[in-house]
Amino acid sequence: MTTATVSVPIWRRLRTWDPALAVGATILALILLFALLGPLLVNPKWANVGAFRPRMQPDAQHLLGTDTQGRDVLTTLATATGNTLKIGLLAGFVGLSIGLVLGLLAGYFGGVLDSIIRTTTDVLNTIPGILILVVVAMMMQSMTVELMALIIALLAWRHPARAVRAQTLTLRERGYVEIARLSGMSGLEIIVKEVLPNLAPYIAASFVTVVSASVLSSIGLEALGLGAQNALTLGMMIYWAQFYAAILRGMWWWWLPPIVMLVLIFVGLLFTSSGLDQMFNKRVRRVG
Repeated sequence: MTTATVSVPIWRRLRTWDPALAVGATILALILLFALLGPLLVNPKWANVGAFRPRMQPDAQHLLGTDTQGRDVLTTLATATGNTLKIGLLAGFVGLSIGLVLGLLAGYFGGVLDSIIRTTTDVLNTIPGILILVVVAMMMQSMTVELMALIIALLAWRHPARAVRAQTLTLRERGYVEIARLSGMSGLEIIVKEVLPNLAPYIAASFVTVVSASVLSSIGLEALGLGAQNALTLGMMIYWAQFYAAILRGMWWWWLPPIVMLVLIFVGLLFTSSGLDQMFNKRVRRVG
């Protein structure tokens, strides 16, 4: 079996969108558009403390009212959505990159390297991830959005590493890999030119999953007050709304929008991951 015959089904699958993938991608595209264009359509100063009178109910001027610090909630929501997506994407990219490298090396070369990576991953998986993240976050004197993403990425590589390793163990026994090995290609060349391209759909689905887990981890840390205190994120919006008793005060316009936005983000990621996973599974059945 040649590389070309294996690659064709991949690109054909990428052109045939699953309905779940279309729905998920549409939701995420609209959220991303809101995060990118929202801050450009309003005055960024409206998200500053004391910009308006506190606790104003939604009206024509402030569609989502203001919080107890006088910030326009709609403006804050647009900025917070972008920062939350930034945390998820940055943590997902770094975590998946680390997991991808470790999984490919462990799965293809095996031996002592595989034992070290597999044992390290298994040990870390026995420890509650949120516990490690809380300890690391508490050690930081000041938290930023970028630092939050890197902290979450410290553990985001574990599941991708195990999953990529399992897939690599299967792919390294395929005929086209044997042909490449007999043709004199080195191990790293085979990984880059033969194994990695055939993992592309699976990597895409894994990236969406890691981003979703990273956003969830950031919300967990921020709900405990360990987020970036001076940055606007969806988790910190919920934290401050809880801190100032927005629910007891009846200020639904403060705590409900970030929750709805998070639900939409997770629904979009879920549908996207499901669609990509379905495409990958069909490819596996056809190749197999």
